[in-house]
Amino acid sequence: MGERTTFVGQATSGYPASGQPVSEQSVPGSPGAGVAAGPAGGAAGGAAPRRAAGFAGTRAGGLLLTARPRQWIKNLLVVAAPAAAGQLTAPDTALQLALVFALFTAAASSVYLLNDARDAADDRAHPDKCHRPVAAGVVPVLVAYAAGGVLAVAATAVAALLCNAATAALLASYIVMQIAYCLLLKRVLVVDLAVVTAGFVMRAMCGGLALGIPLSRWFLLTAGFGALFMVAAKRYSEALLMGEGEGGTRALLREYTVGYLRFVWQLAAGVAVLAYCLWALEVRVGSADEGASLCRQLSMVPLILAVLRYAVFADRGAAGAPEDVLLRDRPMAVIALCWGVLYGLSVAGL
Repeated sequence: MGERTTFVGQATSGYPASGQPVSEQSVPGSPGAGVAAGPAGGAAGGAAPRRAAGFAGTRAGGLLLTARPRQWIKNLLVVAAPAAAGQLTAPDTALQLALVFALFTAAASSVYLLNDARDAADDRAHPDKCHRPVAAGVVPVLVAYAAGGVLAVAATAVAALLCNAATAALLASYIVMQIAYCLLLKRVLVVDLAVVTAGFVMRAMCGGLALGIPLSRWFLLTAGFGALFMVAAKRYSEALLMGEGEGGTRALLREYTVGYLRFVWQLAAGVAVLAYCLWALEVRVGSADEGASLCRQLSMVPLILAVLRYAVFADRGAAGAPEDVLLRDRPMAVIALCWGVLYGLSVAGL
């Protein structure tokens, strides 16, 4: 049937659907995001944080909670590149992607452990964070440091042995970047947004690198600006709800104006949609399927609708929890299903 144009690949170009992420940090999952909070009050009222009962109150349970299992869903983005390239059904792909998912989860968890160990003293004085396992004393600080270090080294070493050097380098870069974010970059305007966005782009790239799938410019542009759209929309919602100039639990938030954050998410949404449309309308001269397939062109419609619907929540200040918008909004689910069907058909050459 000839060479097909897909989301990923040099000879095949393209990328995944809009609205990926879900933003990092309190966008699902960057090192600043919290874990399940315990009873209200805590250290702010002078009372010592209560230790959780049951498994959560054990050292093993505390380590698991500190690793933020609720945030692991973000790491499913590792399937983005193989899915965009139409290679999910290739032999051994599922096994390799499961390994990549586990490795990225270990890398992200290592950052959470190191971050909580470093911030333990400050967290004990916070009304909510004082209930985190490390701050509450369920997990000793040294144990958290050791576990984080072991996971970080193990993730990169296993990636080098069982995947390839590119995957190991990407995981190592992710860990270093997130540690730098915890130590310094989360206090630098604009750079904080870029780092959180980069975390999601790295997830989307990881599966492709592990499977040796070339990443096209369209894939990277759409993934990058789609992630920035959701990250900025989340910060915009937080700023809108707390009031301009009120930092809440995110110190740097008071430095951004609501107008600026609105500009960022609108700009990112526009670029992400434009990149996708350019891919969908791209004509590949000389290929057997010369021209753009009908299904590929039609897939622009649900993608644009998804961006517009998500923007409604962002504009209302209701995009503070992207996972809720993406997973609980039924019209969004229907739109995503329509996009998936059309994109799948385009990958099949229709």
